[in-house]
Amino acid sequence: IAVHSLAELEALCTHLYIGTDLTQRIEAEKALLELIDSPECLSKCQLLLEQGTTSYAQLLAATCLSKLVSRVSPLPVEQRIDIRNYILNYVASQPKLAPFVIQALIQVIAKITKSGWFEVQKDRFVFREIIADVKTFLQGAMEHCIIGVIILSELTQEMNLVDYSRPSAKHRKIATSFRDTSLKDILVLACSLLKEILAKPLNLQDQDQQNLVMQVLKLVLNCLNFDFIGSSADESADDLCTVQIPTTWRAIFLEPETLDLFFNLYHSLPPLLSQLALSCLVQFASTRRSLFSSPERAKYLGNLIKGVKRILENPQGLSDPGNYHEFCRFLARLKTNYQLGELVMVKEYPEVIRLIANFTITSLQHWEFAPNSVHYLLTLWQRMVASVPFVKSTEPHLLDTYAPEITKAFITSRLESVAVVVRGNLDDPLEDTTTVFQQLEQLCTVSRCEYEKTCTLLAQLFDQNAQNYQKLLHSASRMTVDMAIQEGRLAWLVYLVGTVVGGRLTYTSTDEHDAMDGELSCRVFQLISLMDTGLPQCSNEKIELAILWFLDQFRKTYVGDQLQRTSKRVCILLLQE
Repeated sequence: IAVHSLAELEALCTHLYIGTDLTQRIEAEKALLELIDSPECLSKCQLLLEQGTTSYAQLLAATCLSKLVSRVSPLPVEQRIDIRNYILNYVASQPKLAPFVIQALIQVIAKITKSGWFEVQKDRFVFREIIADVKTFLQGAMEHCIIGVIILSELTQEMNLVDYSRPSAKHRKIATSFRDTSLKDILVLACSLLKEILAKPLNLQDQDQQNLVMQVLKLVLNCLNFDFIGSSADESADDLCTVQIPTTWRAIFLEPETLDLFFNLYHSLPPLLSQLALSCLVQFASTRRSLFSSPERAKYLGNLIKGVKRILENPQGLSDPGNYHEFCRFLARLKTNYQLGELVMVKEYPEVIRLIANFTITSLQHWEFAPNSVHYLLTLWQRMVASVPFVKSTEPHLLDTYAPEITKAFITSRLESVAVVVRGNLDDPLEDTTTVFQQLEQLCTVSRCEYEKTCTLLAQLFDQNAQNYQKLLHSASRMTVDMAIQEGRLAWLVYLVGTVVGGRLTYTSTDEHDAMDGELSCRVFQLISLMDTGLPQCSNEKIELAILWFLDQFRKTYVGDQLQRTSKRVCILLLQE
């Protein structure tokens, strides 16, 4: 398929990007491949950029150029320099291009820069001069400044991106050189731009100013998300990662103004932008411990905690789901990277842990709002409580006060949700077993802190609901809605009993705790007997799945070849039943 005229090229764009006919689209893709392989490719791209009548024409040119410069056998150095310079001049003269076109063209510059990072011409690393070129953009009008920031952002992303079609050793060598020669300067430049923006009155009605702030925050985030040590960490392991900030960056992180800048941005910007500021703070909170000496680390942590306190004392921004989610991630990362013994030494700790507890309780009570974010709050409390036996500090950790309140809020909110779900015909959280099991496994550690309070609450609620259930079974009317509510509540209670029994740890458990486990377990076994005698009317899938969860937790804790001495109390209680 030979493509010659501008009209033919534009028809090709229409079929490729917005066409609905599959045959025409396939033909257009074939034509695109032929265009890239043809000697006229560069001239046709230039024709599309300079005379094309739609943004899709310019996008096609960018796509062709991207594929052309990504070939395993590269174009000559002079040709790549010409393409880079042409695109730089083009975006500088056409700042009103569609954002997706600017992005695509800048990606071409980033690919050229990465592939030629070590290439020398006349004793100069010619492709590294892009950073000096960008500074001329930053000194220009707002539109040019935005383009300059996008160039740096795309370049940072491209340097971090592993191309599996090429040797990984070469990628790592380029990424390491970029990290050592340029990345710190880019971060400093981005932070100084943010300081300048914040120093002037913010006019967020101005779309260009809003776009500039967004692009600079994305640039900072790309810098902080850089794979500094070549670990290529799995992104799904979100809260296991530590940001391996280079030692040469210490000065930036030791300045209190750096953290203050991002906390101030959070409080000054609308949700779409303040969410990005919080994402940056998540990375700051994840900075490797070894970057600081002990006194420096304590000071840095103190500044983070002050920022948390300020956010929780002015919680308006957290009503936005994006801000709320990032803030929950931020809290979880604090505990991932700092020990409980360090946290309790912070002056504001007692007030902050109270505010975090209240925030968590409110979040649990609003069970229908951002359920994925609750995972991070439960992670925080799980890790805090798990650390209690290892704390050597004499400062009070106050978890014995707040952990039972968190457990109570989880239990009562889940029971209260049942009636809302049944009467409103809403999606039942119990049917999302993956999330339920994940949350219960996190709760099991928290629930064993001040276990007497949790046990008393569960026993009281179980007795009350089992009694109501029994009455409904013997009732003549057996109202369907009431029965569904009661069955849902019992299912949650059985899950919760299985959870607290499964949270037993041999080295912290006592005879009294084992007796409490026995009391709660007896209630579940009594419910099983009640349901067995009432079959088939008593059959309920949700309760049966909860019972299976309980039995599995009970088996792991109290049944085995080597029965622990302390578990005999449970066996005696069950035999008595």
